Amino acid sequence: MYAALWRGLPGPWPVRLLIVLALIAGVGYLLIFHGYPWIMQTFFPTPDPTFAAPPTQTGIPLA
Repeated sequence: MYAALWRGLPGPWPVRLLIVLALIAGVGYLLIFHGYPWIMQTFFPTPDPTFAAPPTQTGIPLA
């Protein structure tokens, strides 16, 4: 399959190599900045990071 993709690219092998590297960089960018955050938000929801209010004094002395 990779050979068929390589043959389908235009130009000599240095140009093909640059095209392949640009495609890999583009796919990596999309996955890191769009795919991974979407997956994390969808399938691994994070808990609310806020803390609860401190307990009020009840008049009961602590040991």
